[in-house]
Amino acid sequence: MDMTSDHTAIDSLLAEANEAGAETPYAAAADTRPKHDLSQMMRKIPVTLTLEVGSAKVSLHDLANIGADSVVELDTLAGEPLLIKVNGTTIGRAEVVVAGDNYALKVVELGQLDLGALAA
Repeated sequence: MDMTSDHTAIDSLLAEANEAGAETPYAAAADTRPKHDLSQMMRKIPVTLTLEVGSAKVSLHDLANIGADSVVELDTLAGEPLLIKVNGTTIGRAEVVVAGDNYALKVVELGQLDLGALAA
């Protein structure tokens, strides 16, 4: 039996029922389902927020020699705002502050957020 012809037959029956004013089970189910706002659902997706101090390129030889008292110079100037990243994507800059017993970030600059791209 050809699946395409089965679907065509079902579609024809549904179309005839709609023309006759009969409500199909599909239409009834669609009407009872809550209509979720996509942006509201996107707001509930968890993401990882990080504050990047800086980076450094080192050779494997230098990496192998790093010890407890080693100092590795980063590419960020002292006092410069740090990068705020969401799932690895830079979204702005911030300063480190203390909030109670924890470190926190104070937003200095924030770019346009693309929630779809950040959640991916």
